[in-house]
Amino acid sequence: MSKLTVIMPGEVSERLRKMYEYSTKGYEIEIIRESCEINNLKNKRILFAVDLGDSGINIELFKILNKIKLSGDDFMQDSFGSVLINSGNELYSRDVARKIILYCNLAGCMFPGRPLSEATGSLKNFSTQKKRIPGMNLEEICFSDSRNVVERLIDFKVTKISDPKILTLHASNYRTSNTLSLWNKVKKNLTGYNIKEIHIENGSVRDCKGCPYKACKHYSQSTNCFYGGVMVEEVYPAILDCDILIMLCPNYNDSISANLSAVINRLTSLFRKTKFYDKYVYSVIVSGFSGSDIIAQQLISSLNINKTFMLPPKFALMETANDFGAIDKIENIDHKAKRFAENIKSCVSKKN
Repeated sequence: MSKLTVIMPGEVSERLRKMYEYSTKGYEIEIIRESCEINNLKNKRILFAVDLGDSGINIELFKILNKIKLSGDDFMQDSFGSVLINSGNELYSRDVARKIILYCNLAGCMFPGRPLSEATGSLKNFSTQKKRIPGMNLEEICFSDSRNVVERLIDFKVTKISDPKILTLHASNYRTSNTLSLWNKVKKNLTGYNIKEIHIENGSVRDCKGCPYKACKHYSQSTNCFYGGVMVEEVYPAILDCDILIMLCPNYNDSISANLSAVINRLTSLFRKTKFYDKYVYSVIVSGFSGSDIIAQQLISSLNINKTFMLPPKFALMETANDFGAIDKIENIDHKAKRFAENIKSCVSKKN
């Protein structure tokens, strides 16, 4: 049985204590409470158990993230991670959770799909699950969800693929996009790999209508969606067929583009029928000014936490380039692109 390394910084509320005890019962554990106790986080299964109180600020947690960041990009190499988090109100839990995931991922930690169990102050975030499990109260559902997260972490294994199929989604123009220019540099180092690109053109994908659960479930049974169109005809089959999804994301006002956001929203119908635990997600992100980490966190939240894609180590290549062509002037950019491609190959592919 795998040993769990539990990082539990700062104050611990009664609810977080119960979440932790219920989810880790029967497992061998070691507990880290302070940053000074951290020396080696390689080749471990790591569970963050974090309480945010009413302020959303856990000072010892940020000391730990600071140490992880300053310890190098291989500090958590060959480790897998998940997160339990409790907030005293309805805010901050998702924000802090995806920060934890990003910091650890950049240090080499991998996360299975749906690696988070979060408890908001009222536990209303479990209300949808309660409709499907009427015999349990919200607190019991919270504890059960926490246990599921830990079991996925303990059981998680990486299976490399002989001939991985790569799907890239973008909504940009090759004549004007630094993001696509950077992707081309990466792609040159993936020669011989099966790569499919889909350009989400303006107006080709309508955003999610927000169908009731039963209606969405009905459409999903035939791998369909209320709006149909390119999502059903091209994107859904490509998602089902791929092993690796690479999102090519310029930063638009600290957000992914509207077209790609609509694609992610519309994946919900497909997700009702088919979970994506066996697929990897990567991203190439270019900001004109700053904020690439915000885009990375959006993708973590939407695709890894919500849609169950695996988050491999160092999943995002993030650069800053404003004017078209500026990406080519970044120091060592070709080497960075090659390293990103090599990271994809070493993590996923048998053929390297």
